[in-house]
Amino acid sequence: MELRYFFKKTQTPEDQNPDELQTQEQNGPSAPQGLFHKCGSCGETIFSEELRKNDFICPTCGAYFRMYAGTRIEDVADRDTFEEWDRVMPSANPLGTPGYEDKIRRLSEKTQLNEAVITGKCLIGGHPAVLCVMDCRFMMASMGSVVGEKITRAVERATESGLPVIIFTASGGARMQEGIVSLMQMAKTSAALKLHSDAGLLYISVLTDPTTGGVTASFAMLGDIILAEPGALIGFAGPRVIEQTIGQKLPEGFQRSEFLLEHGFVDDIVARPEMKNYLTRVLSMHRRPGLSGKTGSNPETPVVSDASRHSACAATSSDRSRKKPALSAWDKVTVSRGKDRPVAEDYISSMFPDFIEFHGDRLVRDDKAIMAGIATVDGQPVTVIAESKGHDTNENIARSFGMPSPDGYRKALRLMHQAEKFARPVICIVDTPGAYCGLEAEERGQGEAIARNLFEMSTLKVPILSIVISEAGSGGALALAVSDQVWMLENAIYAILSPEGYASILWKDSKRASEAASEMKLTADDMLSLRIIDRVISEPEVLNIKSIGDVTSQLSEQIKGFVADNKDCDAAKICTERYQRFRKF
Repeated sequence: MELRYFFKKTQTPEDQNPDELQTQEQNGPSAPQGLFHKCGSCGETIFSEELRKNDFICPTCGAYFRMYAGTRIEDVADRDTFEEWDRVMPSANPLGTPGYEDKIRRLSEKTQLNEAVITGKCLIGGHPAVLCVMDCRFMMASMGSVVGEKITRAVERATESGLPVIIFTASGGARMQEGIVSLMQMAKTSAALKLHSDAGLLYISVLTDPTTGGVTASFAMLGDIILAEPGALIGFAGPRVIEQTIGQKLPEGFQRSEFLLEHGFVDDIVARPEMKNYLTRVLSMHRRPGLSGKTGSNPETPVVSDASRHSACAATSSDRSRKKPALSAWDKVTVSRGKDRPVAEDYISSMFPDFIEFHGDRLVRDDKAIMAGIATVDGQPVTVIAESKGHDTNENIARSFGMPSPDGYRKALRLMHQAEKFARPVICIVDTPGAYCGLEAEERGQGEAIARNLFEMSTLKVPILSIVISEAGSGGALALAVSDQVWMLENAIYAILSPEGYASILWKDSKRASEAASEMKLTADDMLSLRIIDRVISEPEVLNIKSIGDVTSQLSEQIKGFVADNKDCDAAKICTERYQRFRKF
């Protein structure tokens, strides 16, 4: 495919609405063809060849130029693997709009495009995928009936072939010249993607500048994974329309990629030079291993019964007591809260080096008290969800000291449902003093969010393992611990509330917290005796970032065993056994 690098500047849409964006290819600023290009952000004049080698990013200020669809395809597809579909599709003028057909013809001649999207199949890092790329030169990539039809056909072929779909969006919205017919493309493309999703297939949406209007309100925001380029304008109504409606000046950065990440609507912002590598990594983790409908285990990793596991773990606990000084319950509370004790991010870095973090609940924001994403265990894709404290005061403030808000629990549940769709085991890392309590948390439904997790996890059709690494406080911890197995580190605690809270409620004296800790039966050994947990993981005498390998080496091997044991388990069996696990209490 011919390399093309004539494209428009990025920073014009602040004072435009989606309707105006449709005519930008005629009256908006654009980079002139020739030896030089002028950056619309910093005004720097750049050699064309230098800009091309820099992925069409200004080397002076980092501003992104808009890319042609053909260039984008060359950027992400493996060389000579792209097979274009529906290259020629007759245009329609369903409303008989005067001059519309002539405009389409002129644009086709000028851009050498049939319409505002190119669709086809390719390899990305050796992985097959269906690729759709929108091109702003053609009526600002507004969505008319041909755009909707090409995308729908591509999704349908992907569903028939069992292939993932990747769509690079860029659009001014619905195409005014096609009126209500354009609006129907929103429903048509969304319906096709629902069938693709129901088939258990992956859809990645990549939002580029600009993505607005009906495209935002349909296929752009329906990805299993939603990515964005830095600084892209993304929104339903254009900034100018909003300002005119509410009579207020919008804050800087409003409706940009970074704004959407903060508010929970995209999984990640990916720099253009990293996009192909990122897509390759994600595709490699979505090989759809599936549940076979059989029960059984890996012959090299025998299944251990609850009784024998309890006995073995109890023996391990006894061995530990002989090797190290015995700690009181309050001692363990203190150790579990130690400032040098590793946090979830340290365990993830050590055990899941290929971890890809996703962000946001798709509703309100991204709660940093929950880390969630995908990784592999012995080649098997898994979903990893963790309650995440910080290493220092600033990180702890950013992560609410590991106390999730409703948005965090909803992010966790979103990733659990995604794990169920792709048949991935779920590994939860529990470390929280409790759910965040505050005005905004209550306004957004903290209780409902926790309850919804308990409700949905009880019948999640994939294996779930929860590991308590330090504190597990109340319902805030249980929201990630309705699992097939729960393991605890030796000096971790699991309780209905803090010892201070327990003492205050029962004895009206929080100073009796150490006494309360003993009475509450909150240690790992207590939990094992009560059959609340299944396994205790031994710790070195001093657990910190330097000695974390002593723990993660054990955990990694045992997690491999858990994943192998449950690889071929029947979904109904998993749900039944999980129900019985909690039914007995």
